[in-house]
Amino acid sequence: MQPRRHHAPPRRTDGERTHAAILEKAVEVASIEGVHGMTVGRLAGALGVSKSGLYAHFGSKEQLQRETIEAAWEIYEREVMAPTLAAPEGIAQVEAMLEAFFSYVERDVFPGGCFFAGLLAEEDARTGPIHDLVVELEGGTVPGIAEMVVAAQRRGEIAAQVDATQLAYEVYAFMELANFHFVLFRDPQVLERGRRATAGALDAARAGTRFRSRVRRSGSNG
Repeated sequence: MQPRRHHAPPRRTDGERTHAAILEKAVEVASIEGVHGMTVGRLAGALGVSKSGLYAHFGSKEQLQRETIEAAWEIYEREVMAPTLAAPEGIAQVEAMLEAFFSYVERDVFPGGCFFAGLLAEEDARTGPIHDLVVELEGGTVPGIAEMVVAAQRRGEIAAQVDATQLAYEVYAFMELANFHFVLFRDPQVLERGRRATAGALDAARAGTRFRSRVRRSGSNG
């Protein structure tokens, strides 16, 4: 789900470049320090602009936080969602999503690991508009994976009796733990464990399909 965008007055071309540079640095900083730990002073110093000049682009820290999240979401869409949606519908699409995610973490697209895993950890116990935006984004994750599982079930690639939401939840849990442990330990084997864990979950679902087919054939033989 794409975040709501807040329309701002048109900016000059040089202003757009500055705005984009601020957001690029903001995403980098927030992926490590969080959107609440990111200070205007820290960004201004890193970019060589004044605090007032930075505020002129956003008007408030909340707007800066929102636009930082939106900019990070565009990167996530490019790195993970685009390869996922380019894959054929069904189990291939689930596998494409998993590989795109693990690759995105492995390549340090964000220096702090998956931006949205960190954002979820930062915002889960907070309240307010940024928390509500995170709820909106996160609310579509497990259902989105479950939709891909259901598509695989329609194609006969995953057993009909598999709970699609439960499988999506388990796969997502493996993805998130692999991300957190890779960032914490900087051990590539962590991501390989994540790959094996998610592949195992899908293999179990495939096994259910094969078992169901054998039962149906046995019944037809009378």
